[in-house]
Amino acid sequence: MTSILAGAPAVELEDVFKVYKEGPVETVALRGVSLKIAAGEYVAICGPSGCGKSTLLNLVAGLALPTAGRVRVAGQEIAGQSEAERSEMRRRSVGVVFQSENLFPRLTVLENAQLPGRLLGSSEARALAMAALESVGVAGLSGRYPAQLSGGERQRVAIASAIALSPALLLADEVTGELDTRSGQVVLDLLSRLNRDRGLTIVAVTHNPAAADSADRVVNMLDGAIRETELAR
Repeated sequence: MTSILAGAPAVELEDVFKVYKEGPVETVALRGVSLKIAAGEYVAICGPSGCGKSTLLNLVAGLALPTAGRVRVAGQEIAGQSEAERSEMRRRSVGVVFQSENLFPRLTVLENAQLPGRLLGSSEARALAMAALESVGVAGLSGRYPAQLSGGERQRVAIASAIALSPALLLADEVTGELDTRSGQVVLDLLSRLNRDRGLTIVAVTHNPAAADSADRVVNMLDGAIRETELAR
């Protein structure tokens, strides 16, 4: 198990609030959340629907900004960055995988996996994508299209795309939510291996008890606040 909080945190939230407004109606999604995640740690964020766990992940990814409080990723203050800077951060330093794989249906597996590198103008985009596909066990499917894959295979391709540029941080939002038990376990085993072998920091939002069991630490949320933190293994 990773030594918790050894060295500078990879992710740090300090007294974070997130309020959504729609006309006169305000919805408080996060209420004073403080959390530190060490480099190389695998943390599962758990809780019922609407508890704020996906909002937390979106803030760490720079897809949203806090209403109050601080969010730092690798020591960088998210709120102090422009939208373009946050987008650049995601491309270079943060991989994000969602419940729905978000693959482009008209692109092959290889073309999907090399998109991050192509967006950055990397001359090694294809080689990096093939290496990532190999690492998740789907290199043999590189010429197929997403519709020709199983759900578990598509999710592994999405993970390959997220790690192709060797980010330090991987954010996973319910990545087993649409998979059967067997396919889901393959994906969970893959995340554990990436954490162990690459030292990849992983923050995974999940309803799945098996996913929580794979983590170093489980953070339980309720009504927009952290209620409990426990070691999982």
